[in-house]
Amino acid sequence: MTCQYTSLTERQDAFLLPSPLPFHDTETQPEEMEPAAAAVESPDPPPSPPLEGPSPAETSSSPAAAPGTQSPAPAPPGTREVAAAMEAVERDAAAIAESYASLFASLRVALNNVTSTSAENIECLGDVVGRLQESALEASSKGNKYINSCLRLNEEMRGLESLAMQLKTLRKNVDSLDLAVNQLLRLP
Repeated sequence: MTCQYTSLTERQDAFLLPSPLPFHDTETQPEEMEPAAAAVESPDPPPSPPLEGPSPAETSSSPAAAPGTQSPAPAPPGTREVAAAMEAVERDAAAIAESYASLFASLRVALNNVTSTSAENIECLGDVVGRLQESALEASSKGNKYINSCLRLNEEMRGLESLAMQLKTLRKNVDSLDLAVNQLLRLP
Protein backbone atom coordinates (compact mmCIF):
# COMPACT_ATOMS: atom_id res chain seq x y z
CA MET A 1 0.00 0.00 0.00
CA THR A 2 1.52 3.31 -1.07
CA CYS A 3 1.01 6.54 0.77
CA GLN A 4 -0.52 9.24 -1.35
CA TYR A 5 0.68 12.11 0.86
CA THR A 6 4.28 13.19 0.66
CA SER A 7 4.33 15.41 3.70
CA LEU A 8 2.59 15.82 7.03
CA THR A 9 1.16 19.18 5.89
CA GLU A 10 -0.61 17.60 2.90
CA ARG A 11 -2.11 14.91 5.16
CA GLN A 12 -3.41 17.56 7.60
CA ASP A 13 -4.84 19.66 4.74
CA ALA A 14 -6.62 16.63 3.29
CA PHE A 15 -8.32 15.83 6.59
CA LEU A 16 -9.16 19.44 7.51
CA LEU A 17 -10.61 20.55 4.17
CA PRO A 18 -13.78 18.90 2.90
CA SER A 19 -13.42 16.86 -0.25
CA PRO A 20 -14.95 18.41 -3.40
CA LEU A 21 -17.45 15.56 -3.83
CA PRO A 22 -18.38 13.56 -0.73
CA PHE A 23 -18.62 10.21 -2.52
CA HIS A 24 -15.31 10.41 -4.42
CA ASP A 25 -11.87 9.73 -3.08
CA THR A 26 -9.25 12.48 -3.04
CA GLU A 27 -7.40 11.02 -6.01
CA THR A 28 -10.21 12.01 -8.40
CA GLN A 29 -8.92 14.59 -10.82
CA PRO A 30 -11.21 17.38 -12.13
CA GLU A 31 -10.62 16.07 -15.66
CA GLU A 32 -12.00 12.64 -14.62
CA MET A 33 -15.28 14.07 -13.26
CA GLU A 34 -18.29 14.63 -15.42
CA PRO A 35 -18.45 18.08 -17.05
CA ALA A 36 -21.57 19.14 -15.11
CA ALA A 37 -20.04 18.19 -11.75
CA ALA A 38 -16.76 19.92 -12.61
CA ALA A 39 -18.64 23.08 -13.64
CA VAL A 40 -20.64 23.12 -10.38
CA GLU A 41 -17.58 22.46 -8.25
CA SER A 42 -15.51 25.35 -9.51
CA PRO A 43 -16.60 28.32 -11.58
CA ASP A 44 -12.96 28.82 -12.70
CA PRO A 45 -11.74 26.92 -15.77
CA PRO A 46 -9.99 23.61 -15.00
CA PRO A 47 -6.20 23.80 -14.69
CA SER A 48 -4.21 22.98 -17.77
CA PRO A 49 -2.85 19.44 -17.98
CA PRO A 50 0.78 18.96 -16.95
CA LEU A 51 3.43 19.11 -19.62
CA GLU A 52 4.72 15.93 -21.17
CA GLY A 53 8.11 15.91 -19.59
CA PRO A 54 9.15 16.88 -16.09
CA SER A 55 10.30 20.44 -15.59
CA PRO A 56 13.93 21.12 -14.67
CA ALA A 57 12.84 22.21 -11.18
CA GLU A 58 11.11 18.87 -10.57
CA THR A 59 14.07 16.84 -11.72
CA SER A 60 16.46 18.80 -9.54
CA SER A 61 14.25 18.68 -6.43
CA SER A 62 13.48 14.95 -6.58
CA PRO A 63 16.43 13.15 -8.10
CA ALA A 64 15.62 9.92 -6.25
CA ALA A 65 12.05 9.58 -7.62
CA ALA A 66 11.58 6.39 -9.53
CA PRO A 67 9.96 6.61 -12.97
CA GLY A 68 7.04 4.29 -11.96
CA THR A 69 5.96 6.11 -8.77
CA GLN A 70 2.86 8.24 -8.59
CA SER A 71 3.12 12.02 -8.20
CA PRO A 72 1.40 13.54 -5.14
CA ALA A 73 -2.32 14.30 -5.50
CA PRO A 74 -3.15 17.96 -6.09
CA ALA A 75 -4.41 19.86 -3.10
CA PRO A 76 -8.20 20.03 -2.82
CA PRO A 77 -9.82 23.32 -3.88
CA GLY A 78 -9.66 26.19 -1.46
CA THR A 79 -12.37 27.10 0.99
CA ARG A 80 -13.50 30.01 -1.16
CA GLU A 81 -14.03 27.83 -4.22
CA VAL A 82 -15.98 25.30 -2.16
CA ALA A 83 -18.12 28.05 -0.62
CA ALA A 84 -18.74 29.58 -4.05
CA ALA A 85 -19.73 26.18 -5.44
CA MET A 86 -22.04 25.57 -2.46
CA GLU A 87 -23.66 28.99 -2.97
CA ALA A 88 -24.19 28.23 -6.66
CA VAL A 89 -25.75 24.87 -5.79
CA GLU A 90 -27.99 26.53 -3.17
CA ARG A 91 -29.10 29.20 -5.66
CA ASP A 92 -29.88 26.55 -8.27
CA ALA A 93 -31.76 24.46 -5.70
CA ALA A 94 -33.79 27.50 -4.60
CA ALA A 95 -34.61 28.33 -8.23
CA ILE A 96 -35.67 24.73 -8.89
CA ALA A 97 -37.80 24.69 -5.73
CA GLU A 98 -39.47 27.96 -6.77
CA SER A 99 -40.10 26.55 -10.24
CA TYR A 100 -41.68 23.41 -8.78
CA ALA A 101 -43.80 25.49 -6.40
CA SER A 102 -45.04 27.59 -9.33
CA LEU A 103 -45.73 24.47 -11.38
CA PHE A 104 -47.68 22.81 -8.57
CA ALA A 105 -49.66 26.02 -7.92
CA SER A 106 -50.66 26.27 -11.58
CA LEU A 107 -51.55 22.57 -11.64
CA ARG A 108 -53.67 23.03 -8.50
CA VAL A 109 -55.52 25.97 -10.11
CA ALA A 110 -56.07 24.01 -13.34
CA LEU A 111 -57.33 20.97 -11.43
CA ASN A 112 -59.65 23.19 -9.39
CA ASN A 113 -61.04 24.76 -12.57
CA VAL A 114 -61.53 21.37 -14.22
CA THR A 115 -63.20 19.96 -11.11
CA SER A 116 -65.58 22.90 -10.71
CA THR A 117 -66.36 22.88 -14.43
CA SER A 118 -67.00 19.14 -14.30
CA ALA A 119 -69.30 19.56 -11.28
CA GLU A 120 -71.22 22.33 -13.08
CA ASN A 121 -71.45 20.20 -16.22
CA ILE A 122 -72.76 17.23 -14.23
CA GLU A 123 -75.35 19.47 -12.54
CA CYS A 124 -76.46 20.87 -15.93
CA LEU A 125 -76.60 17.36 -17.36
CA GLY A 126 -78.80 16.27 -14.45
CA ASP A 127 -81.15 19.22 -15.09
CA VAL A 128 -81.31 18.43 -18.81
CA VAL A 129 -82.02 14.75 -18.16
CA GLY A 130 -84.77 15.66 -15.66
CA ARG A 131 -86.44 18.06 -18.08
CA LEU A 132 -86.14 15.56 -20.92
CA GLN A 133 -87.77 12.92 -18.74
CA GLU A 134 -90.63 15.30 -17.86
CA SER A 135 -91.13 16.18 -21.53
CA ALA A 136 -91.11 12.51 -22.53
CA LEU A 137 -93.70 11.67 -19.86
CA GLU A 138 -95.91 14.58 -20.96
CA ALA A 139 -95.62 13.58 -24.62
CA SER A 140 -96.42 9.99 -23.72
CA SER A 141 -99.57 10.98 -21.78
CA LYS A 142 -100.73 13.26 -24.62
CA GLY A 143 -100.09 10.48 -27.12
CA ASN A 144 -102.14 8.07 -25.02
CA LYS A 145 -105.01 10.61 -24.86
CA TYR A 146 -104.92 11.02 -28.64
CA ILE A 147 -104.97 7.25 -29.17
CA ASN A 148 -107.93 6.87 -26.79
CA SER A 149 -109.83 9.66 -28.60
CA CYS A 150 -109.22 7.97 -31.95
CA LEU A 151 -110.49 4.66 -30.59
CA ARG A 152 -113.68 6.32 -29.26
CA LEU A 153 -114.24 8.09 -32.57
CA ASN A 154 -113.81 4.79 -34.36
CA GLU A 155 -116.46 3.18 -32.12
CA GLU A 156 -118.83 6.08 -32.73
CA MET A 157 -118.25 5.88 -36.46
CA ARG A 158 -119.22 2.22 -36.39
CA GLY A 159 -122.51 3.21 -34.73
CA LEU A 160 -123.02 5.91 -37.38
CA GLU A 161 -122.86 3.36 -40.19
CA SER A 162 -126.10 1.73 -39.02
CA LEU A 163 -127.63 5.19 -38.55
CA ALA A 164 -126.56 6.13 -42.09
CA MET A 165 -128.22 2.98 -43.43
CA GLN A 166 -131.39 3.84 -41.55
CA LEU A 167 -131.28 7.40 -42.92
CA LYS A 168 -130.90 6.07 -46.47
CA THR A 169 -133.89 3.79 -45.99
CA LEU A 170 -135.92 6.63 -44.52
CA ARG A 171 -135.02 8.87 -47.45
CA LYS A 172 -136.20 6.25 -49.92
CA ASN A 173 -139.46 5.99 -48.03
CA VAL A 174 -139.87 9.77 -48.01
CA ASP A 175 -139.16 9.94 -51.73
CA SER A 176 -141.69 7.21 -52.51
CA LEU A 177 -144.27 8.95 -50.29
CA ASP A 178 -143.66 12.24 -52.07
CA LEU A 179 -144.06 10.58 -55.40
CA ALA A 180 -147.37 8.98 -54.32
CA VAL A 181 -148.67 12.31 -52.99
CA ASN A 182 -147.75 14.05 -56.22
CA GLN A 183 -149.59 11.43 -58.23
CA LEU A 184 -152.69 11.78 -56.10
CA LEU A 185 -152.70 15.53 -56.46
CA ARG A 186 -152.52 15.36 -60.22
CA LEU A 187 -155.69 13.43 -60.55
CA PRO A 188 -158.44 15.46 -62.41
